[in-house]
Amino acid sequence: MDQFAHFFGILFELCTRPSNLLVLFGSSLLGILFGSMPGLTATLGVALLTTLTYNLDTSTALISLLGMYVGAIYGGSYPAILINIPGTPAAAATAMDGYPLALKGDGGRALGLTTTASLIGTVIGLICLVVLSPLIASFALQFTSWEFFLLALFGIVISGTLTSSDLVVKGWIAGFIGLFMATIGRDTLQFYPRYTFEQSQLDSGLEIVPVLIGAFAIPQIIRVLAEKQTLRKAEKFGRILPDFRTIARNIKHIVRSSMIGVGIGSVPGVGEDIAGWVSYSTAKNTSTKQQQEEFGKGSAAGLVSSETANNASIGGALIPLLTLGIPGSPPAAMLLGALLLHGVVPGPTIEAEHPGFLLEITAIMVMASFAMWANGMLLAKQVIKILSIPSPLFIPVVGVLCILGSYALGLNLFNLYLMLPVGIVAFVLSENKFPISPLVIGLVLGGMADESLRRALMISDGSFLPMLQRPVCLILVLFILYFLLSQFGPVKRCTQRLFSRFKPAVGG
Repeated sequence: MDQFAHFFGILFELCTRPSNLLVLFGSSLLGILFGSMPGLTATLGVALLTTLTYNLDTSTALISLLGMYVGAIYGGSYPAILINIPGTPAAAATAMDGYPLALKGDGGRALGLTTTASLIGTVIGLICLVVLSPLIASFALQFTSWEFFLLALFGIVISGTLTSSDLVVKGWIAGFIGLFMATIGRDTLQFYPRYTFEQSQLDSGLEIVPVLIGAFAIPQIIRVLAEKQTLRKAEKFGRILPDFRTIARNIKHIVRSSMIGVGIGSVPGVGEDIAGWVSYSTAKNTSTKQQQEEFGKGSAAGLVSSETANNASIGGALIPLLTLGIPGSPPAAMLLGALLLHGVVPGPTIEAEHPGFLLEITAIMVMASFAMWANGMLLAKQVIKILSIPSPLFIPVVGVLCILGSYALGLNLFNLYLMLPVGIVAFVLSENKFPISPLVIGLVLGGMADESLRRALMISDGSFLPMLQRPVCLILVLFILYFLLSQFGPVKRCTQRLFSRFKPAVGG
């Protein structure tokens, strides 16, 4: 009850400051604009905004960044529904049924459904964040250097496994490229320079924010400028109203999709994109045969399932970020960079170092979700007018903002020299179907993996035996070996046969 009262005290204090509300609604609207423009993403929006929060206090910075995050994930549904081009990868599954509804003249109703479903999904994700985070944090306090090393390695391996559209080994390669990038600079234990090539700018390592802007923004800018698409827009729009009757009829899909979103969002590097598709597929497979025929033709169940999971993943992605220091999605990785920029180090000791921080994050997220809903309901017709701006005209402006944002971070020209080559390398990798998320996860987790492994080996005089004597380490080792070996022929076939036997039992 004390925590409950403390939460509402923080929420009331934040809401009674007009400046906070102005920043919140402004950043939420900006996030919706970013999400609604095909080619821009939530990750890019959080990255650009991070550079502008350098001189703000931590609370105001978090309000603006979380408002952007929530708004951008929701905003991707606008072009997905109206022109069949998802504004963000997370909205790809939303287009499956949102666009057919728009072609029938129910675009306003579809946006009303997604807006309300997004609000519900975000709130359920926050409930899981509040309930699970203290449990995970207390458990993580028992970790030693061995556990932190294996946890970082597990995050890289699983993100590479689950985000690869081609060969899984490409995801692992991308992850270990990021791991190598994290070793550049003077090591934190012996202060020895590594891969600096006698460049003093590299002594402190690679700045996370310019690398992430380059990895996500530059490839997207190149693609949008290279591709010319003819858009078929829905002719009728209709009124945007929250269809509570349809929401009530699909409440089971909404609750299940929220749980799926939280679960998948908490897996390092996976995030909102996969959650939407998994939830959509689950909703279709658990529906009756007659209802399944409506999927892809304008099914409300499919629409709310994908959109609920997308936004529930936000709370899921914050769970490992805040309790373990491991981002659950690319936008969460950018949020980690912003927290480090403001002197907040996420991890098991965050509540000891910053008492009440988890409750403050939750209160800001509640405000951001309601700001998203209000902006979506009141300003949707005005916001979607930005879709008429040709992307080749709008994207160069984003490129300029990327350059200014990277330079503004410490007024360091070297950040530009870092951002551009990283962006070109990321574009080449993505064109060859190497996922970028594992690279980002490898960069973020690389420092923890490197420092933890070397410290553990120093304590054990170079022996790996203590790692095999700890139960949590053994569990993590088994998981890592499973994900590695499951991609080889015999183990993969055995796993498929096991799941094929288990599936009918689940269906029955």
